[in-house]
Amino acid sequence: MSSQDIPEENLPAEQDTEHGAVAVADEENPFADPGLPPHEHRIQDIDARAAKRSERTVALLFTVSMLATLGFIASYVTIPNDRSIYVFPIGHISAMNFALGLTLGVALFTIGAGAVHWARTLMSDVEVADERHPIEAAPEVKAKVLADFQAGAKESQLGRRSLIRNTMFGALAMVPLSGLFLLRDLGTLPGTKLRHTLWSQGKLLVNMNTNQPMRPSDIAVGSLTFAKPEGLEETNEDFQKQIAKAALMLVRLQPENIKDKRELSWSHEGIVAYSKICTHVGCPISLYEQQTHHVLCPCHQSTFDLSDGGRVIFGPAGHALPQLHIGVNADGYLEALGDFEEPVGPAFWERG
Repeated sequence: MSSQDIPEENLPAEQDTEHGAVAVADEENPFADPGLPPHEHRIQDIDARAAKRSERTVALLFTVSMLATLGFIASYVTIPNDRSIYVFPIGHISAMNFALGLTLGVALFTIGAGAVHWARTLMSDVEVADERHPIEAAPEVKAKVLADFQAGAKESQLGRRSLIRNTMFGALAMVPLSGLFLLRDLGTLPGTKLRHTLWSQGKLLVNMNTNQPMRPSDIAVGSLTFAKPEGLEETNEDFQKQIAKAALMLVRLQPENIKDKRELSWSHEGIVAYSKICTHVGCPISLYEQQTHHVLCPCHQSTFDLSDGGRVIFGPAGHALPQLHIGVNADGYLEALGDFEEPVGPAFWERG
């Protein structure tokens, strides 16, 4: 039977949709347009009390953001920058950094959470399909876009929900205050703080692992040992701040393998002491090549020759590792004979 024999009312209708697709597939149009699923109303669309609850929730999130911003400012002003706290399982960290990160994170998160909750529960969720158009839209399309924007602005209920509007504007206005307070320290120079560590004349070298003073016999040829100044304990409130400058590594070389004359005179029986802090960006150095006497920074592969004044032989580091002048006291323990003669760590400041 041909299509001409079928009653016209029984033929499937090829209904052209707004986008040029067809409702029923055929050979010329193998993909039918299923259209949009029926819209399902949310509880907030039909229950005014539920909508009010959502509004209060969004306002609460924006209010928490404002309180967190005030907490950020209060933390920055009141917490000393040398105070540390113990946070499990991280360990001792700066109390100010912890408070600033926590309050700023809460301020930003609650703004985002409030905006998402507002959009999901109160703004219109009706799906609107629109045909793609050339980059230069026709006048009628421009008029439609403008009308859609105005309708969307009306459906957002920004004018109607004054509680949400006011708290949102308050939260957005207060968040930049955090940055204004941070600008206060941009012009403050460190003075001589970066040029001094806890090392001084007579300070014993204490093994970082055993927490005991070291004798020359404790360091074998070819070994790498980490040390800290006498009296610096992990329980100290400023431990992280001080160890970041005073961390020391000791290597025992054969005296005849030491090329630099000053390095030889500053060592004891071939034991040389250098700063453990890489001079690139301050990472702790921990990799030692026994045969070449090279130490490698694991962060960016800066390599230093401990047999030749700690000079840089590879990588982005800008200058040699600072050496600590060491000797032995009357009791036979290794001791410092002074502080480093130059700042340890990255060359972020003028070294002239």
